[in-house]
Amino acid sequence: MATVEQPAARTDARFERLLLDFLAYLEFERGLSRNTLEAYRSDLLQYGRFLEPRGVAASEAEPADVADFLAALATGEVGGRPASPATIHRKTACLRSFYRHLRRDGIRDSDPTAALSAPRRSRKLPHVLTRGEVEKLLAQPRGGTPVALRDRALLELMYACGLRASEAIGLQVGDVDLEDRVLRARGKGSKERVVPVGGAALRAVRAYQERGRGKLVKGRPETALFVNFRGASLTRQGLYKIVRRHALTAGLADRMSPHTLRHSFATHLLAGGCDLRSVQEMLGHADVSTTQLYTHLSSERLKDVYFRAHPRATVA
Repeated sequence: MATVEQPAARTDARFERLLLDFLAYLEFERGLSRNTLEAYRSDLLQYGRFLEPRGVAASEAEPADVADFLAALATGEVGGRPASPATIHRKTACLRSFYRHLRRDGIRDSDPTAALSAPRRSRKLPHVLTRGEVEKLLAQPRGGTPVALRDRALLELMYACGLRASEAIGLQVGDVDLEDRVLRARGKGSKERVVPVGGAALRAVRAYQERGRGKLVKGRPETALFVNFRGASLTRQGLYKIVRRHALTAGLADRMSPHTLRHSFATHLLAGGCDLRSVQEMLGHADVSTTQLYTHLSSERLKDVYFRAHPRATVA
C-alpha cells in the first residue's frame, strides 16, 4: 500500500520553530525524559509531513485534518501498516498537548483536538510475583563476595521500595539513610520522594556498604551506590543482567524484568491492607488512577485465592 508519509520531505520552517519551542517547554517546564521528548518529536514530524501535501500548516489545522491523520494511521496509509490502538492513543495525546501549548502561547484561538475520541487502550495487567517467589528470588545472591552482597542489596532495595530501574541505578550513597530507615528516590521528571525501607533491605545495604562496595570501587571517587565490577556506576543494562541472572536460577526467567519487583511491591502492599494514596506516594505516581491498576490486580488475586480455597466457591 502506498503511504502518505514521505520520510525525505522537508518540514516547513515555521512548524520546525513551533516544534522546537514545544519540546523546550516539555523539557524545561514539564521535566519530561529524553525518550519521551524524542517520541513527541517523531510523532509531530510525522503529523507535519502528513499535512504538507494538503498545504495546511499545523498552526492552522482543522479538526478534520487531525481526524484524517489518525484515521490514516489506523488504516496504514501513514506509517505503512495499521497502527495499534495504543500507538494511536499516544499520538493523540501528543497532538492534544501540542495544541494546548499553542493556545497557551496565543498562536491559536481554538483546539482542533478538543472533540477527538482516541481508541481505548487495553491495559494489560503486569506480571506480579507471589510472596514465595519473591523470597526465592531474593535468596539467589549467595555468599559474601562483593558482587553477591551488591546483588542482594539491589534486589532487596528494589522490592522494599518499589524502585524503577532508573531510580535504582541513580541512587547515591547518601540517598539511603540507614538510621532513619528511609530512601530518597528520584523519579520521572527528576521528582524526589522519600520511601520507608524495611529491615531486610537495610541489613543487605549495610552489609554491601561495609564489606562489598569498597572492594568494587577500589578507591575511585564514585558516588553511585550500586557499581559494577570496575567500580563505575551500574548501568541500566547491567541491572537488567543482574535481575535476569538471578531470575533464571530461581526458575522465574519467563516472568521477570526489573519492573516486576515494582509491580510486586505495590500489589503486596495493597493486599496487605496499605491504602491506595500511600502506595501512590511511595511509587511516585502523579495520578492515583495509575496506582488503581494494582487495586484491580489485587482483586483478581483475591478472587483466585477465594475460588481455590473456599469449600463452597464452586458449588453450582
